[in-house]
Amino acid sequence: MAQAFAAANEKTRSKECRTEMKRQRIKAILYAFMAAVFYAGGVPLSKLLLSHIEPTMMAGLLYFGAGAGIGLMSLFRAKDTHQAERLSKEDLPYVMGMIVLDIAAPIFLMFGITDSTSSSASLLGNFEIVATTIIALVIFKEAVSKQLWAAIFCITIASVMLSLDGADTIRFSTGSLLVLAATLCWGLENNCTRQISSKSTYEIVMLKGFFSGGGSLVIAFLLGERMAGVRWILAAMLLGFVAYGLSIFFYVRAQNTLGAAKTSAYYATAPFAGAGLSFLILGEILTPSYFAAFLVMLVGTVLVVRDTLVRVHHHEHEHLVTHTHDGTTHTHVIRHSHEHEHILSDARHTHHHSREELLSELKGVHQT
Repeated sequence: MAQAFAAANEKTRSKECRTEMKRQRIKAILYAFMAAVFYAGGVPLSKLLLSHIEPTMMAGLLYFGAGAGIGLMSLFRAKDTHQAERLSKEDLPYVMGMIVLDIAAPIFLMFGITDSTSSSASLLGNFEIVATTIIALVIFKEAVSKQLWAAIFCITIASVMLSLDGADTIRFSTGSLLVLAATLCWGLENNCTRQISSKSTYEIVMLKGFFSGGGSLVIAFLLGERMAGVRWILAAMLLGFVAYGLSIFFYVRAQNTLGAAKTSAYYATAPFAGAGLSFLILGEILTPSYFAAFLVMLVGTVLVVRDTLVRVHHHEHEHLVTHTHDGTTHTHVIRHSHEHEHILSDARHTHHHSREELLSELKGVHQT
């Protein structure tokens, strides 16, 4: 009786654990999309503010605002902060890489969008997926499935479709190359952050904000850039809190569950949202190829969701079949395998086969 009770408890705990894992994965997907939405507004709004703030100064204020905003959030979420494991000396190489890359990337982006349209800069952000995935595969040995590669291919094709929509929409000018440089920096930075994403999210984002933002501000002063007015500084910091602070916060949370490559693929919706906001905020023209590319992007996004949610596997199992014919009773062992797809579950499970199905399979084995 005690053994049966213990087995029942273990089965219940296992089921609860699987349910919790499923819930965490769905939450991570929502986090990834939220990160994309928050970041999407950053490019067109930054372009507006760049008429009042110089590029390197703007990059510093955006990240400094992110650190300050998340720092304030941490004061009201002290319990969550203490529950998470803090960064250690072993994490220092990844932290340093993260900070340096987060100094370079927004500076490249700000100079890039100064010399290109907001919709073009938003679109070129899709190349971050390619950089993140290749680095995750080559350097950090993170698994990338064929289906995820297909998703990335579709997303890249969607980017190319928009990129080829006339010289006025996107051109490989200095501005475009600078935006591409930013995406490469963020691709590597995503993988550095992935290595420490299980640690305190608040601590990670505050380090990014204060140290990367502070580094950019130092560079701005060294370049002789002028300090903007107080209202523009506050506007940039507020934008930084939403577009970078909250975006990074949710991105890190998603990355901890999904991995760098998959989180980056979900994040691929940001360029299209950014292009749409560029149309609404800046009045930039969106062409018919934008809507065609949206369909291709939709295919890529569906593939990413499928790759994340659906588990496909083969497994073998066996059945004992006892039957009587010609006055003799026989017992046979039937072994066979199945391919299955499950939504967000790698759990052990059983399959039911009717006696008729098993006898039919047994007959087929004897005939061969």
